[in-house]
Amino acid sequence: MTEVVETVPNFSEGRDPEFVAAAAAAFTDAGCEVLHTTMDPDHHRSVITAIGSPASVEDGAVAAAALALERIDMRRHRGVHPRIGALDVLPFVPLHGIDMAGAAALAHRAAARIARLGIPVYLYGAASEPRGRGLASVRRGGFEALAAGPAGGRAAADLHGRGLGRATAGLHEGDVGRVPEPSAEAHGHLFAHPTAGAACVGAREVLLAWNVDIEGVALAAARCIAADVREAGGGFAGLRALALLLRGQNRLQIAMNLENPAATDPLTVFRTIERRVRDLGGRVAGTEVIGMLPDQVPPETARRMRVRDWSEDRVLRRRVQSYLATRSPAGVGQET
Repeated sequence: MTEVVETVPNFSEGRDPEFVAAAAAAFTDAGCEVLHTTMDPDHHRSVITAIGSPASVEDGAVAAAALALERIDMRRHRGVHPRIGALDVLPFVPLHGIDMAGAAALAHRAAARIARLGIPVYLYGAASEPRGRGLASVRRGGFEALAAGPAGGRAAADLHGRGLGRATAGLHEGDVGRVPEPSAEAHGHLFAHPTAGAACVGAREVLLAWNVDIEGVALAAARCIAADVREAGGGFAGLRALALLLRGQNRLQIAMNLENPAATDPLTVFRTIERRVRDLGGRVAGTEVIGMLPDQVPPETARRMRVRDWSEDRVLRRRVQSYLATRSPAGVGQET
């Protein structure tokens, strides 16, 4: 059976289209199919969605990590999105012919190779030990806290207390096993590469990454809405939400990740936000989806959520079936 894995690397560069093109090329050169790219100057972040065989996505990810190491200097990075590294987040998502254990093993292999470049790697999701470590626990305090090392205050101390500080080339030994590389201290950093920071590498299920643009309310009110709807505030299960002001674009948005759209209905989340904004005298201007649309956002739902730039090419299942058809006619119509 043809194995298909999705990877959705997030880079801390949202103002240089040449970098995004080069990062996408790293995946196509490795034999992957790039499904979507996006970049935002206020987030100062770009996201590439690619699918392929486990070997091809691993090779593409390592090549893209090397490119980010070469071209991105986190000491000069300023953006509204939380981040700790040039290649900030690298998830692997099993889509066809491979299970989550296989995706986690793939994340371990890619993490070890990225660590050999000198970039500390912290594992999350299904690739971490214990399983399910969240991104928030790794990225607390941002690049600046990691770069400061153990003396960098509470955020860095929290990371060390969680057992992430003792690393082999930035890899937690309990996560990946014995990797015959110099210690992180030998690289001149405990938590972060001096310019590239650190990378979060993980394995997870398909999620929905989306931003709801709102108008007519203050940032403080938007923060209250985000706090209420996210899981940590007693809101929707699996929902991560932040209110962000994009000053350069004069946009106020609630930026979200819905980790299990099969369990939590995206349209219900959208309508809740819409109602809260309307009660405050504002309006929802539209929805931006980052990357691909999962099955839980069919065309009618996308219309109701006012998703911008919707097309059939943004539907993940459709693109995976097309990919399988070019490699194995028997794959057409199989579940993804």
